[in-house]
Amino acid sequence: MALPTARTTTEPVPPAPTRIPLGFLTPIVLGTLLNALNSSMIAVALLSIQRAFGAGAEVIWLVSGLYLATAVAQPTMGRLADAFGPRRIFGIGLVLVLFSAAAAPFAPALGWLIAARVVLGIGTSAAYPAGMSMIRDWATAHPGNGSTPTGGLGAISAASQAAVALGPPLGGVLVQLVDWRAIFWVNVPLALTAMVMARIWLPADDPARRSSVTLRELDLPGMALFTGQLCGLMLFLLSLSDRPRWWAVAVFVVLTAALIRRELRAHRPFVDLRMIARNRPLAATYVRCMATYVVFYSITYALPQWLQQGRGLSESQSGLVMLPVAVLGIVTTVWATGLVGRGPRTVLIIGSGALCLGSAALALFGSSVPIWQVLVIAAVLGLPNGFNSLGNQTLMYRTAPAEQIGTASGLLRTSQYIGANLASALVGIAVGTRADDSGLHLLAAVITGISLVLLLNAATTRHLRGAGDRG
Repeated sequence: MALPTARTTTEPVPPAPTRIPLGFLTPIVLGTLLNALNSSMIAVALLSIQRAFGAGAEVIWLVSGLYLATAVAQPTMGRLADAFGPRRIFGIGLVLVLFSAAAAPFAPALGWLIAARVVLGIGTSAAYPAGMSMIRDWATAHPGNGSTPTGGLGAISAASQAAVALGPPLGGVLVQLVDWRAIFWVNVPLALTAMVMARIWLPADDPARRSSVTLRELDLPGMALFTGQLCGLMLFLLSLSDRPRWWAVAVFVVLTAALIRRELRAHRPFVDLRMIARNRPLAATYVRCMATYVVFYSITYALPQWLQQGRGLSESQSGLVMLPVAVLGIVTTVWATGLVGRGPRTVLIIGSGALCLGSAALALFGSSVPIWQVLVIAAVLGLPNGFNSLGNQTLMYRTAPAEQIGTASGLLRTSQYIGANLASALVGIAVGTRADDSGLHLLAAVITGISLVLLLNAATTRHLRGAGDRG
């Protein structure tokens, strides 16, 4: 009886996993956090700016102006990165940041300051979609690292969450030591450092990738309609606390209908509605991200105002109370990075559950509550930041078409800042010009309801159940 012969063929050995180089990742992370930092740092400076310019409720456009600019610029920068190369667009964005940050402190009127914030929003919009495009290129060149470079995504998420949460403490210290102008000047050394690092460590763009994109292909009419509809929505929402501008609703409806018609006919639409409609998991990720940031930014803007007006704390003191949000945001992102390989569903359930708990706890706040209790609740509110951000970011990365990763990444940030716009309007309605206990409790009830919907969505959505790594 013949013995079975040994197999002489060998299976191909997959390449060993390689970590994303620190030099490659550092400028991307630094550039990405500029947008998050500027989105939250303004929170503790609004009252100082309001006094400096003798302004009223219109000061909120310093927040909404940046968010509107970012909502439009993120997918635009993503498309430009896909077309002309991500490193080139990354550098152009940093130049815009330097220009606007240096000019803003010399604004002669509030309108000029708002304009500078708009340019700042456009400039800071380049880093995230360009960075995601460069990370996708790196992952394609290193196939032995699995389907998702969780280390790189986790680093970007951690930096963004830390920047958003560190914004109020940093802004408070800068306003206290200098004045409101310092929150713009701080961008200059950060942007210069990112530019130098990018020049040294980021690989040059592939010349074959460069294409000729005309102004028509950028879909300027789509951008204009998108901006107009958001402005109409914001004008209406911001007027609800006083006299509702019902005409703004009509503007929003008309421009939304025009935008849908335009984008369905455009050769290269600004918002690719067909891609989103075909890709239901990607569309659901955008909606989930928007709702998450309605809750997050409502807390980010309302809590410092309540601490200053309801508790009588200074800008620096109210910023320091928000510090636990920053610390927990960093820690939980590191934790979430280890869990996301099992699938984003677990990460989103943990994050949404903590968001429910923290939002509901805001209803317990009152002017006489001990400050240590405020610190505890702030820490609880910091817990979900890393989980929700990394979960949605990972889902976007896995479900977006590879050739449109820059545009899809930009749209993810667009959904985030639409949520931020809705949050600023919600804070204006609930809190108004005076952040007292009743306004904070009303806000807590609304965002707790949103958080419960997010938790149910994460627990029951079918496409999340099999979203773990298969590579």
